[in-house]
Amino acid sequence: MDSLKERIFTELDQRKDEMIAIRRHLHEYPELSFHETETSQYIRDFYQGKDCKVTANVGTGYGIIVDIQGGKPGKSLGIRADFDALPIEEATGLPFASKNPGVMHACGHDGHTAYMLILADTLIKFKDELPGMIRIIHQPAEEVPPGGSKDMIEGGCLEGIEHVLGIHVMSTMDVGKVYYHKGGIHTGRATFKLTITGKGGHGSAPQDANDAIVAGAHFVTVVQTIVSRRVSPFDAVTVTIGSFDGKGSANVIKESVSLEGDIRLMNEDNRPIVEKQFKQILEGIAQTFGVSYELDYGNDYPVCMNDPELTDKVVSAIQSANITEIRGVEDAGPQTASEDFSYYALERPSCFFWVGAHTPGTPIYPHHNPKFTIDEKALIISAKSMASAVLACLEEV
Repeated sequence: MDSLKERIFTELDQRKDEMIAIRRHLHEYPELSFHETETSQYIRDFYQGKDCKVTANVGTGYGIIVDIQGGKPGKSLGIRADFDALPIEEATGLPFASKNPGVMHACGHDGHTAYMLILADTLIKFKDELPGMIRIIHQPAEEVPPGGSKDMIEGGCLEGIEHVLGIHVMSTMDVGKVYYHKGGIHTGRATFKLTITGKGGHGSAPQDANDAIVAGAHFVTVVQTIVSRRVSPFDAVTVTIGSFDGKGSANVIKESVSLEGDIRLMNEDNRPIVEKQFKQILEGIAQTFGVSYELDYGNDYPVCMNDPELTDKVVSAIQSANITEIRGVEDAGPQTASEDFSYYALERPSCFFWVGAHTPGTPIYPHHNPKFTIDEKALIISAKSMASAVLACLEEV
């Protein structure tokens, strides 16, 4: 396998510029979740005429799976790359900045697709020497719940697959390093939309009104007691009010206010506790202030779990591959963002790891920031890291 790995690495090195060109093209033409028509077509066109089985429109969206059948016995492995963008106006000033107003690849999914396409084509070239079967999972709609992975699983993308691997490039982690963690790696999430309704009136006669803003303000404060008093201090839970819409005239008491936010947690046992307490607090506020409310509370992405045994195998494979572009493989601990890769990990023992994409000495712009960008050296690192992990995982035990 070492000889095969080296030949795969050589092929990837020779196609590094092509990888970057694909990433830049996709970056110029981003598409929002559940609307990735052109991106999906671009991916399908890439595989046209290649020695693999392509299945389009997996699930109800634009998902694509590509099966590469090896010439030797082995395991069946899925490797996933997402390809949707975000509703963000780009402010990077890059020569290949988004040409679609208000839409931007501000999370690196363009890079995921670019490295995966060239890696897939390379694996196709050497498929007769590969053990087992590799399924490339090109997934849309990672950014918007319920997430594209759930839809693709329902569409059969994991049928016959034993394990799933995935990578996320990270603008907050230094390029040249690969990061991992065993167990819980990304938070689970719930989101909510809330409207509190009282009675409108004039600021000069508050006794004749019932101020929804006051009730909403109390809710914002009290709901934080879920974190401080209802879950263990050793468990990570956050309750965020991301939007409080009470705009009106300075002397008018608003009849209703709208709030939106999310909840993150690292222990699924806390999910029902948080939801119960959230709704109890809201009901108490309604009783106390004599207001009514409408609540849309939705549990979406589960906590993303890395299988410890599979993660050990992946880490060992990357460390022993002696990839020249990598100067360290480190345990980064769990990350507080959520990831719909979690749905794959619920179904199959899986491993999701991170590739640093920040150029040391430059400003750090986090994911979903209008100035988000990646060091494109992360692409070849992703391709070689994933290739090493694939070869290790496909071998018969």
